[in-house]
Amino acid sequence: MSDLKVFRLGADGRDVELRGSTVALEVELQRRVEAGMERMLGIRFLASEYPTGPWHRGRVDSLGLDENGSPVVVEFKKGSDSGVVLQAMSYLTWLRSSWLEFEALVREKLGEAAVESVDWRSPRAVCVAAGYSWHDRVTVGNFGRQWPIDLVRYRVFDGGLLSLQLVEPVVASTGTPARRRSSAPAAVEVVEATEPAASVEVPECLRALYSELDEVLTASGEVEVVPLKHYVAYRRLRNVASVIFRPSPQHRAVLVYLPLDPDTVELEEGFTRDMRGIGHLGTGDLEVRIASPADLAKAVPLIERAIQEV
Repeated sequence: MSDLKVFRLGADGRDVELRGSTVALEVELQRRVEAGMERMLGIRFLASEYPTGPWHRGRVDSLGLDENGSPVVVEFKKGSDSGVVLQAMSYLTWLRSSWLEFEALVREKLGEAAVESVDWRSPRAVCVAAGYSWHDRVTVGNFGRQWPIDLVRYRVFDGGLLSLQLVEPVVASTGTPARRRSSAPAAVEVVEATEPAASVEVPECLRALYSELDEVLTASGEVEVVPLKHYVAYRRLRNVASVIFRPSPQHRAVLVYLPLDPDTVELEEGFTRDMRGIGHLGTGDLEVRIASPADLAKAVPLIERAIQEV
C-alpha cells in the first residue's frame, strides 16, 4: 500500500505538502460519502443506519446498489479499527439472507427497473476507514472470494479536500499484495450466492485477443476482475471497463465500455462510439470495438486514461 501524498502550489511557485487528517466525527465522513456515493464509489445510495433485526443486532451504516447491480454494505470508521472487517462480514451474512427485504428497498428508492438489475452473484462490502492493520489485509486477501470486501483509506485536507484510496489485500502464504487475477481464462468462474457456480464463456475465436486485452487492463496490478452474468467488469473503486464478447462472423469483436466522456475523444466509425442515451450491457459512455491486435493497440491510450481517471 503506497502512502498518498497531496501537494498544493504555493505563492512562490513551490509545491507544499498538505498534511492529511481524520474527521472529528464518524458521521461527518459517512454523510459526505453518502451524498456523493455514486461519483466516489460507483454505488447508488439506498439507506443510512439500516437496522438488521434482532438476530444480527446491528445497523448497517449505508446500503447501496453498485453499477454492476451488486448489493453493497458500506461501513465507516473515523480511525483505524480492526473490528470494521469482522463487522462487514457479519453484515454480508445478513445481506445474503435478506434478499427480499433488500429488493423491496431497491424498489422503493430506485424503482422496479432497478430491481430487475440486482445481481446476487457477488454481494460485497466496502469499508472506509483511516487505516487498516496487517491482519485486516490478510483476512480480506485470503477470504475475499467468500467475503468480497474493499478496504478504502480516507484522508481529509485543508480546503475541503477528501481522498479515497483503495488498499490492497495481502495473501498470507506469500505476504505480498494480492493481484486480483493474472491471466484471462477460457471461462471466467462466477461464484453464485444461492445457485451452483456459473461461468462467463469466452468464445474460442476471441480468446487470444481477450487475453491480450486482459493483460492491458490488469497491468497495473490494481484492477479487480469481476465476472458477471452478461459481461466482465474491471474495476478499482468503480468500473474502469466492461467487456462483452461478440463472436458472430459478421461482427466478431470484443466490446469494451469505458467511463470516458465521448466529447473528449475523436470518434472513429467502426472503432469508437458514443453510447449516451443508448441502452447497453455494462457501464460506460464510450464503446471501443476491438476486432484485431491493431485495434487493441489503438485502444491502449483510452484504456490507460480510463484507469487513471476513475
